[in-house]
Amino acid sequence: MRQPELAGQAQGLARFRRPRPVRVLAVASGKGGVGKTNVSVNLGVAFAAMQRRTMLLDADLGLANVDVLLGLEVPYNLSHLLSGERELEEIVVPGPGGLRIVPASSGVARLADLTLAEHAGVIAAFSSLAEPVDILIVDVAAGISPSVLQFCAAAQDVMVVVCDEPSSLTDAYALVKVLARDHGVRRFHTITNRVDSAAHGRRLHGKLQAVCDRFLDIPLQHLGAVPEDPLLRRAVQMQTPVVSAYPTSPAARAFKDLARLADNLPEPRGMSGSIEFFLDRLADPGQREEAFEAAV
Repeated sequence: MRQPELAGQAQGLARFRRPRPVRVLAVASGKGGVGKTNVSVNLGVAFAAMQRRTMLLDADLGLANVDVLLGLEVPYNLSHLLSGERELEEIVVPGPGGLRIVPASSGVARLADLTLAEHAGVIAAFSSLAEPVDILIVDVAAGISPSVLQFCAAAQDVMVVVCDEPSSLTDAYALVKVLARDHGVRRFHTITNRVDSAAHGRRLHGKLQAVCDRFLDIPLQHLGAVPEDPLLRRAVQMQTPVVSAYPTSPAARAFKDLARLADNLPEPRGMSGSIEFFLDRLADPGQREEAFEAAV
């Protein structure tokens, strides 16, 4: 075999062996009640069905509800990680369809107002995680609290969930504005939830985009729409993802489409093959060294 052919095969083998970079997606909303956590859970299950090793971090640190939505019994959570009582591997619980879940704690006020070093400690724990992860979904709290802003700024892509309510659009704009203006976030994607049709979702996205064009000059990519679906409400009552309970329902098909589209988003520049960059982006540039030293 000729030398150029051998070199080409070696390069191809190196690309094959190179680990798939971890994609971190923050799922956020300007206001509560728009179905954000349902989107996070069903996206996670859809990713797992695509053979993506997927982990869901419940980052609503004061009012956690991923475990409630899924009816899971959670012996340990992030509060035990922060206190040093448990390692990350000990608090991760198996979810439906192969999804792995890092539960937060509900009703623990201190978790809703972590210091920069504590945030860095949470993320540093992921850097030493033994099990491989392809996709990390971060289900942040609603609104624009410091915790929400820090997690969103550290992620590679921010998925903003909106529904057809004036307050949802107004608050989503406020979230985009603060993240773009104060944290330099530029990769926003909208998921329009509980809409009548795909056209309805596009119109809803267009309303938000028009305001962002006028005042922020920030592009928003419409990732897709999730239709109003009675089977989705039934799945919530069953404490089961609609993707698992009713895989052929309109909502389940929409979540599968969203997962495929998100999986094919362009990789951000500087993306590494581990979650360590998440720690690096968690803190403001002037505080990164201090936060890192406090976390390790």
